[in-house]
Amino acid sequence: MAQVFHPSTNTFAKVTIFGALFIVAGLAFAWDRVNRSPYVTEQDVVRDQPVPFSHEHHVSGLGIDCRYCHTSVEKSSFAGIPATEICMSCHSQIWKDSPMLEPVRNSFRTGERLKWTRVHDLPDFAYFNHSIHIAKGIGCENCHGRVDKMPLMRRDASLQMSWCLNCHEHPDPNLRPLDAIFKFGPESARLRESQNQSTLAEEYRIDAKPLLDCWICHR
Repeated sequence: MAQVFHPSTNTFAKVTIFGALFIVAGLAFAWDRVNRSPYVTEQDVVRDQPVPFSHEHHVSGLGIDCRYCHTSVEKSSFAGIPATEICMSCHSQIWKDSPMLEPVRNSFRTGERLKWTRVHDLPDFAYFNHSIHIAKGIGCENCHGRVDKMPLMRRDASLQMSWCLNCHEHPDPNLRPLDAIFKFGPESARLRESQNQSTLAEEYRIDAKPLLDCWICHR
């Protein structure tokens, strides 16, 4: 019986198969890069807000503690978005006629809440509790980055599942003493260096194994 295909088709078939494998691998790599890019995670992307609030000015410049504005962060799953009354406790006297702060004054007059855009907004299927993280030695800086250096708020971390799991699997390097929870930068580092991370894990009674259970975040 005569040969149907030319011998060169064997080479062509092999090249096609290997080429397809490389293409699939390349597409998988590209998908992973896109999935981890700021386009998807919104990491380092500044969101529009009704008022251009500067954490750098309020935290680093004025030394205002996180808990002054985020009042429920130590006792609730939600850190709390500052009420207009908190803003006006200062701005009824400071910059009280600034055009930039008119939305704040209008909110105070009318009682209508300012519509802040959530920067750190987890999907509904992921459960996160601020209070337990703080109680177990995880500071604001761990997740939110150097907010004391942010003129406009942005997401410092990707907040993707792999990022959370990395901390849950190896919590010790991220722990800090309670007096460093709301500190940033050099002051935070000084307080952390004065403590032994393994000792902190024992003090906080942290067992890393249960932290990797699905139900911890997906309830």
